[in-house]
Amino acid sequence: MAETPFRQTADRLLESALHVNTVRQLERVVIRFAGDSGDGMQLTGDRFTAETAKLGNDLSTLPNFPAEIRAPAGTLPGVSSFQIQFADSDILTPGDEPGVLVAMNPAALKANLSDLPRGATIVVNSDEFSRRNLKKVNYEANPLEDDTLEAYQVHAVPLTSLTIEALSQFDIGKNEAARAKNMFALGLVSWLYSRPTESTIEFINTKFAKRPEIAQANVAALRAGHAYGETTEAFAVRYEVPPASLAPGVYRNITGNLALAYGIVASGVRAKLPVFLGAYPITPASDILHELSKHKSFGVTTFQAEDEIAAVGAALGASYGGSLGVTTSSGPGIALKSETISLAVSLELPLLVVDVQRAGPSTGLPTKTEQADLMMALHGRHGEAPVAVIAPKSPSDCFHAALEASAIALKYRTPVMLLSDGYLANGSEPWAIPEVTELPDISVDFATQANEVAEDGTEKFLPYKRDPQTLARPWAVPGTPGLQHRIGGLEKKDGTGDISYDPANHDYMVRTRQAKIDGIDVPDLEVEDPDGDSRVLVLGWGSTWGPIGAACRALRNRGVQIAQAHVRNLSPLPANLGEVLAAYDEVVVPEMNLGQLSSLLKSKFTANITPHNQVRGLPFTAQELETTLEEVVKNV
Repeated sequence: MAETPFRQTADRLLESALHVNTVRQLERVVIRFAGDSGDGMQLTGDRFTAETAKLGNDLSTLPNFPAEIRAPAGTLPGVSSFQIQFADSDILTPGDEPGVLVAMNPAALKANLSDLPRGATIVVNSDEFSRRNLKKVNYEANPLEDDTLEAYQVHAVPLTSLTIEALSQFDIGKNEAARAKNMFALGLVSWLYSRPTESTIEFINTKFAKRPEIAQANVAALRAGHAYGETTEAFAVRYEVPPASLAPGVYRNITGNLALAYGIVASGVRAKLPVFLGAYPITPASDILHELSKHKSFGVTTFQAEDEIAAVGAALGASYGGSLGVTTSSGPGIALKSETISLAVSLELPLLVVDVQRAGPSTGLPTKTEQADLMMALHGRHGEAPVAVIAPKSPSDCFHAALEASAIALKYRTPVMLLSDGYLANGSEPWAIPEVTELPDISVDFATQANEVAEDGTEKFLPYKRDPQTLARPWAVPGTPGLQHRIGGLEKKDGTGDISYDPANHDYMVRTRQAKIDGIDVPDLEVEDPDGDSRVLVLGWGSTWGPIGAACRALRNRGVQIAQAHVRNLSPLPANLGEVLAAYDEVVVPEMNLGQLSSLLKSKFTANITPHNQVRGLPFTAQELETTLEEVVKNV
């Protein structure tokens, strides 16, 4: 028998009276936490992410920081946000549009409102919507009281006053209590989306172990927010997102910077070498320095230098001494390191140079992402100074890229540039932890004896006598008996390493160093083309992999034929790249720059290359690429 309108109304009234929450299952959710930089939005997002990872959902995150260290409270420049998409299936991006916005003040609401789709849920801290705070962001009227938000499901919750009330039994001031409102919000959203809170409670107790009253207050605020969700009638429905079907293994949530740091540690272990990091703190690369400083037990030495030049000089000196030398920075620091990287090219010593790209030029947008350092990585040194260049495609891939970059540096005795970016560095996703024994053995053999016998029978050491396969010169640790050799920036004579001003020798050495890079063994480019007869190829590099993959997946689900490929090795390029490009009528190259890879491809190949570029300090959205690519396919 069909339910009558009267019966449906009676059921709703009964549910309200008993406050029985309906539980609905969703395939995916996109949530954005937003507030002042001092409101703890990054911590809130991190904890929600950790609990989501624990439940087994696939996830991807996008933290967004203000550029100012301490912008005026309640203003648009001071808004900090953290977005997470989690799902019961494989996902590639943190989502285009948040279906849920948690806004801690009017500035957070105004800064993020334009990103919300109609019907999105907004949980807003109504306590902060005072006349003074509204004026700071030029709201003439309170948007909670007019029709500004009529297209959304709005839950105005007095988060601050509820938090203060919940903590009234603690011997702390109101201001101290109010700071825990992010934990109240986290508890509420955790209840709303059926997230556990046990590991967050453990985290809080550890973080504030020296201030137990603050730990207890934050735990109480978290539990109060969770209880509020259970008891208030404002939220009649809560949601569940089932775990994703992931390949068997042990997983953890990991950011790109953390994965990079672990990759460097693993490189030292698998190379059987000590690791030396010379670095100067700079956004967004500093986390790598912070993390590596914790791993002295794995033979890692970290040196926070007085400047970028000293940092890379120390790293190169460590390589000369027989360590895996590493230096990390972002674009401005890489520019300062360029002379020493040229020296490393001349000395032909291994050096791992990590560039976590950010929006420039100059200071630019230091907390925003970009891919504009590609040409600098390829050519940004004086003279002919070629290096290998590798770009990871996702946060977890930063681990494997670091290992691959280290392997190339050690095998070919060359600097290797690893191009991450702010999107990868701060974003996170599940990572299947590999077994150490499954990682490649990248150990090297140092020179220990003479490698040349003269006509008179005497033995000597030639520091530039090359391996015929790799063109790498021998690596002799200083102090090895009988292997004394000259070191320095002046051009060396092939073989002996003596200083040489001979034009023919210089020409030979320049061409040989280039041939060494050109001869690096890199995998062929793989193409994802399920139909096998697509006419359009989307070619990306670095962090565009996720948005490109999501856009292509959506197009194929709608019957649009499109191929996708991703360039990991940018110097040297894959040997089959020209053949792949020639197989398609149109090649679209999305980049977060003004077309650097596109220009490179046009200079080397005759394919029909169409750049698609943005430099907004933000990653591409999948929807934007989907629309653009569909238009290209229609017009081919």
